[in-house]
Amino acid sequence: MKRKSLPAAGYRPNLRRRIINDWQIYVLLLPAVIYFFVYTYLPMYGLQIVFKDYKFVKGILGSEWVGFKHFEDFFNAYYFWRLIKNTFLLNFLNLIIAFPIPIVMAILLNQFEHKGYKKFTQTAIYIPHFISTTVMVGILYLFLSPENGIINYFIEKLGGKAVHFMILSQWFRPLYIATEIWQHAGWNTILFIAALAGVSPEIYEAATIDGATKRQKIWHIDIAHIMPIAIMLLILNSGRLMFSNVDKTLLMQTSGNISTSDILGLYVYKVGLAGSPPQPSYAAAIGLFTNVINFVMILSVNFVSKKLSDTSLF
Repeated sequence: MKRKSLPAAGYRPNLRRRIINDWQIYVLLLPAVIYFFVYTYLPMYGLQIVFKDYKFVKGILGSEWVGFKHFEDFFNAYYFWRLIKNTFLLNFLNLIIAFPIPIVMAILLNQFEHKGYKKFTQTAIYIPHFISTTVMVGILYLFLSPENGIINYFIEKLGGKAVHFMILSQWFRPLYIATEIWQHAGWNTILFIAALAGVSPEIYEAATIDGATKRQKIWHIDIAHIMPIAIMLLILNSGRLMFSNVDKTLLMQTSGNISTSDILGLYVYKVGLAGSPPQPSYAAAIGLFTNVINFVMILSVNFVSKKLSDTSLF
């Protein structure tokens, strides 16, 4: 009887053969592929409206081709530099101030030995994440009200004058960043806590035997284990430096703080949907410009990270 020969070393079956052999895996993968194709790649067909004067009645193909007109109009717009500055500064400050806080919180939670207290603390810091943006901004207006807000109540009791926080432009960025920290810092600790949970207890025991202090354990064990995840999240967040929470900004914006709260995302909403008449092509051009900048930022930070720490996304 003739024996069936085994495949040679290094043999790799072609795609058709792999699909036949592992068809169950590809069937499980198919819904995800369809989802990303429909909601991520298919809409790219509509990107051509940034080079056209899109009219709904004419459709994408029937609209007039205008080239880079919308980009030129945006670059020459009166508010161009203010929009760029406000958006970048808001997100940059939010990144450098809010990003380290979940790391610190995760390290502190990891030091808790009482499981009940640790679970209670985790639940308490996770809850704000599930509060809607509308409710959160409503709470902000209520607490900071110059007439009956609790913050101004204490300011007046201490001999000061009521402060119109939501009207003064210099208070927009601090309030935005503070509420971002309050609402999402606790939730963002999940990844870091998971990384710390994967550290073998034997490592801590060995460090204790060697006479390491708690501070040394945090620096050489905890931080060392969460640093790769922190770097990857930093790279991803750097790709959002020109993207802000439009809903929150729209709700927090007033006539007094518009000089600092006027950002790109909100401007796109106003000219693309709320404008009279709406300008979808102009708004799409601004959106494409923003995404290109974010893409360049994430590539740049990823390149620097790869050179300095050998940790990168790709």
